[in-house]
Amino acid sequence: EVQLVESGGGLVQAGGSLRLSCAVSGSTFDDYVIGWLRQAPGKEREGVSCIMTNDGSTYYADSVKGRFNMSSENAKNTVYLQMNSLKPEDTAVYYCAARDTYGSTECPVEYDYWGQGTQVTVSS
Repeated sequence: EVQLVESGGGLVQAGGSLRLSCAVSGSTFDDYVIGWLRQAPGKEREGVSCIMTNDGSTYYADSVKGRFNMSSENAKNTVYLQMNSLKPEDTAVYYCAARDTYGSTECPVEYDYWGQGTQVTVSS
């Protein structure tokens, strides 16, 4: 019942910026998590960041802390991932995902709903 659609991926040179968007629709509980995850070729999927929709708290993986910023626009049911100072190692397919009734100070490992992903390629 929950659907997520990512957009904003593309090709950018190292040091550049991109903003990803995730539009959320369908029935959703008030207290849920929206996360960004990524998967690079030959590597396991890893969590990038997440936002707790109940209070707006955000959390980030150490690899992106200080470079990536997550925010939400509640009126549009949309979350964003602002990516700055991009590095070639940031190249991956980026997914947004949702998990309901989650209460923690860290991002979940498992999610209930997934978007289709958007490709981010950072050239050197």
